[in-house]
Amino acid sequence: MQLSGVDVLGYVAGLITAFTFLPQVLKTWKTKSAKDVSLAMFLIALTNQILWLAFGILRDDPVIIITNALMLLMTSLMIILKLKYNHS
Repeated sequence: MQLSGVDVLGYVAGLITAFTFLPQVLKTWKTKSAKDVSLAMFLIALTNQILWLAFGILRDDPVIIITNALMLLMTSLMIILKLKYNHS
């Protein structure tokens, strides 16, 4: 499979996007505090990523699928941490 420059750009942008929430996930995990994290924002993001993932699957677009599958993972982790550490 030959990747074009546009493909590489899409994959790099997708990976950077996919890890947007990683710093928040790591900080929440490290501090065990999620009191200042907005659950509503992450629930909206979760809904958004499910829709984008479905779109990517229907279009058979690997960049959209990979990006949003990773975003879905990060968002899900953040929601779990929010529910677990909300008391702090």
